Amino acid sequence: MRILFLTITRIKGISERGIYTDLLRKFRDEGNDVFVACPAERRYHEKTSYTVIDGVNILNIWTLNAQKTSLIEKGLCTLFLDIQFKRAVKKYYGNIKFDLVLYSTPPITFTNTITYIKKKDGAVSYLLLKDIFPQNAVDLGMISKHGLIYYYFRKKEEKLYSVSDFIGCLSPANVDFLLKENPNVNPNIVEVNPNSIQPLEEGLSTQKRISIRAKYNIPLNSIVFIYGGNLGKPQGIDFIIKALSANNGIENIFIIVVGSGTEFPRLYEWFKLVSPSNILVMQGLPKNEYDELVMACDIGLVFLDRRFSIPNFPSRLLSYLENKMPVLAATDVNTDFGKIIVNAECGFWVESGDLDGFNNKIQRFIADPKIIQYMGENGYQFLLNNYHVKHSFEKIMNRIKYV
Repeated sequence: MRILFLTITRIKGISERGIYTDLLRKFRDEGNDVFVACPAERRYHEKTSYTVIDGVNILNIWTLNAQKTSLIEKGLCTLFLDIQFKRAVKKYYGNIKFDLVLYSTPPITFTNTITYIKKKDGAVSYLLLKDIFPQNAVDLGMISKHGLIYYYFRKKEEKLYSVSDFIGCLSPANVDFLLKENPNVNPNIVEVNPNSIQPLEEGLSTQKRISIRAKYNIPLNSIVFIYGGNLGKPQGIDFIIKALSANNGIENIFIIVVGSGTEFPRLYEWFKLVSPSNILVMQGLPKNEYDELVMACDIGLVFLDRRFSIPNFPSRLLSYLENKMPVLAATDVNTDFGKIIVNAECGFWVESGDLDGFNNKIQRFIADPKIIQYMGENGYQFLLNNYHVKHSFEKIMNRIKYV
């Protein structure tokens, strides 16, 4: 089977671990021919190019910057993306007959490219719905629900759903939200198909764990909490700063925040001003270094802005569960993220903004460190049963079989 994957994630090969590369690697290992179309943003100073790496065909398409740039350039990139992708796909992949076109959100503007492949090849289309836009931008006050920008992108969103033969959502709450807000979508084509990975089978040795903690001046005997990932408006940076401030100087714990995004400068400014004794704030690390750092920590943190009406489901959960780490989450009430980790007995949840509740959960870990191992083991088993890449692969393949 020939598969075309459309994404705005930069993919230079599939040897690196990640929710998309792990899935593509699974398709390849099962004997399928995998083709990728992804951006080569202008900040990398690269032209459109086609290569074959790790047995996978990769088309890097020159685009404007979609990430780590101004809202204006991001908006322009989104507007032109579909035109650029369709043109490049026709040029480089035009003589290839695809059986499946797979794509994720963001963006919501690949509809012409998807339609072209479906008409040309009769391909099945499968949407991995990772982000619900433009409603998320409305929730954060970035655009008005009564403005032209919202109307334009809402129509694009509806079109994307209409050209999708199947839609995989991150959680049951995502399925419910999608169907409630889009009554024209056939419920029979929608399913839960969450973020998934190929988990590592081995963790760090004791000696390696000690050396990594020493590298970052992390106390060996402290319970170490870590947040890693995007630091933008979706994370609710005001509450993160309040939570860090409240736990500055608390004995027996150490907190690490590592990432990048539009709100990172605010957080780093606080860090430099306060110079907390048991908190470390760092710019994003290379993935291999970040993965090792996570392995040397004890508890994973998740933050989401309390204003969200859409049920986000952060992918960083997977690295925590993979490393047998409990999760402490502070999110909005509309996501089922908290309900899922609590029911799986692999973490605690509080509503974002509930500082007392957040601090009480930290004290629970301090008072009874045995629950760290208990929740960590539960989380790892939950990962194997629900978020292993083989489950996502099988769900997609099962849908195609009956078309």
